[in-house]
Amino acid sequence: MKTKYKIIVTALLLIFSATVTAFSQEEKSGAPEKKEFNASEFILEHVTDSHEWHILTLKDGENIALYLPVILYTKEKGFSLFSSKRIAEGRIYNGFKLEEEGDLKGKIVCVNENNEADEKNLPFDFSITKTVFAMMCAALLGLIIFISMARSYKKTGVSAPKGIQSLLEPVILFVRDDIAIPNIGHHKYEKYMPYLLTAFFFILMNNLMGLIPFPPPFGGNVTGNINVTFVLAFCTFLITQFSGNKNYWRHIFATPGVPVWLLPVMIPVELMGIVSKPFALMIRLFANITAGHIIVLSLVCLIFVFQSVAVAPVSIIFVIFMDCLELLVAFLQAYVFTLLSALFISLAVQEEHH
Repeated sequence: MKTKYKIIVTALLLIFSATVTAFSQEEKSGAPEKKEFNASEFILEHVTDSHEWHILTLKDGENIALYLPVILYTKEKGFSLFSSKRIAEGRIYNGFKLEEEGDLKGKIVCVNENNEADEKNLPFDFSITKTVFAMMCAALLGLIIFISMARSYKKTGVSAPKGIQSLLEPVILFVRDDIAIPNIGHHKYEKYMPYLLTAFFFILMNNLMGLIPFPPPFGGNVTGNINVTFVLAFCTFLITQFSGNKNYWRHIFATPGVPVWLLPVMIPVELMGIVSKPFALMIRLFANITAGHIIVLSLVCLIFVFQSVAVAPVSIIFVIFMDCLELLVAFLQAYVFTLLSALFISLAVQEEHH
């Protein structure tokens, strides 16, 4: 019952946040005309990455947001560190501005004497964006939980788990007994357990934090960012290739049972398979999480698109249903990524069977 209430509260908070933001975008103090609500702009603002964590917009047009640090490097100025508030709303600071249109939209660029973007000399951007901030918070939360668990185990030994241990220990055993051992084997699974557990809990924690709309760092679309899923899939790719034994590489460059004249065709196909596996990991996680966020936000936007309170009950019911479904997807996508990673590693470490 507690989980059910948490889901309902989360959905109501999301709707409240969306309502405040939408109405504030529509109404401007002293404006002669009401600004039309742009659903696509509203959704993309929440789904894409940015240098600030927007919370709401007041009626007078003032934005309330968590402004994140900007860290830039150029050859002329070296490192530059300042708050993203200095370049918000089209402002220029220290020769930098946040591009709001064109191919460089959302990126920080250098400006010339005419205050135009210098596309040839783009700065190296090491800024703490919304996605980075959410990942750092998830990593910090994970460290606090698991370090406290490790200390507790040192004190109590192998006694019955208590508190957070009783919640996470079955999950850890599930990853070990139902993912690592069946795929990698009893003799080699321990070597890869740290990575599998890290990937599983990192994805799971970011997915769950993304379901809570407020306050920051909750409500982010971390695993719905293609750059994040690329790095996760690339880690699986590197571990798989560096773990490959002779049998693994023989099946790629000299597939047993294949005629020699067919090898020039089979080798490129096998090499494409090496790349396509982590590519599928990257796209699957990115697409599923992003689609869930877009659907929930689209249902909320229906209230303001139709401009009718009569649509609100139907929209709220569907949002609550989608939040329940997304809660399942959060666990499922963490499980699928970890399972496929273990499967790809097992293909690289398995011995030849006679």
